[in-house]
Amino acid sequence: MTTSNEKRKLSSRVLVWLGRVGATLGVTVAMLCIFLYGVMAILVYGPSKTAKTQFVLSVQETSAIGFLANWFCSDEEIARIKEENSIKDTDEVTDAELVQIDAESVEDEEVPDIQVIDVKGATYRGKLMIVKDPARLFVGTIDGFRQGQGLVVSAIAQRYNAVAGINGGEFVDGETTWTGMPIGLVMVNGKVVNGDMSTVCHVTGITYDNKLVLGNMNGTQAVEKNIRDCVSIASSIGPYLIINGEAQDVSGISGGLNPRTAIGQTANGSILLLVVDGRQVNSMGASFSDLQDIMLKYGAVNASTMDGGTSTQMYYDGEVINTPYSPTGPRSCPTAFLIQ
Repeated sequence: MTTSNEKRKLSSRVLVWLGRVGATLGVTVAMLCIFLYGVMAILVYGPSKTAKTQFVLSVQETSAIGFLANWFCSDEEIARIKEENSIKDTDEVTDAELVQIDAESVEDEEVPDIQVIDVKGATYRGKLMIVKDPARLFVGTIDGFRQGQGLVVSAIAQRYNAVAGINGGEFVDGETTWTGMPIGLVMVNGKVVNGDMSTVCHVTGITYDNKLVLGNMNGTQAVEKNIRDCVSIASSIGPYLIINGEAQDVSGISGGLNPRTAIGQTANGSILLLVVDGRQVNSMGASFSDLQDIMLKYGAVNASTMDGGTSTQMYYDGEVINTPYSPTGPRSCPTAFLIQ
């Protein structure tokens, strides 16, 4: 039988053991924090101005860790860096006649209906999906926009029995975040489901004759351009990469290296869906210029960036095939570009 004295000794040993474990964990966490702070300090105070700029812009693009830039830079310096590296918007609008959908190519059984290609660069890893038939592209939404939470891309895709998809346009995010409330013009089957007919928005859409159209336009102009489905996103978040075969000016570092999503179309009509993972050990992320280079490499004549960061996700054949950056899983969204 265990005596009360033995119980006290056992309890004391357990407490000592727990104390040692706690101290070890505390020291480890403290050392890790000091190491990370040191790395960030080297980036900011080191000899490379580009490294400092990349650091500030990369963390500022996410609401979760944006405060890290304020540890090293004043609000005025952060504002200056962001302004000097901002993306300049364009007034150019897609000429849909430049895309000639090749019916024979669409019907060619030797070409896969959907191809998924691994893409990689010095700082990123990602997935590129090539969809042979552009008629399969459409915008999916949650069941009613709301001042609340949306759905992850896989759930939106499942609402429509879609086989694939990527996250779509912008949503309310800031001091108040409503991932179920899109910003700007959203059209589904030719009907305006968000926004109005007079407010100009930064639009990415697909026409009734299955051609990707990019441009700053209002609802009335979108209807006139025969747009069937579209989403909107601010040019600073989702700049146009290529319009009418011409690479747009994304020379500014802008958002730094982060998870990214983009959509494009080739001259023969194939749809390109692109996601790049970021904020991970094996994939820091991509710049807008990186996305542009990938789209040009695979023949895009029109291409635009979608929402990125924790929103970046690609769904295919029942699963998410990229690695979204989020400890709790992919972020919910109000809209998605889907493949039926």
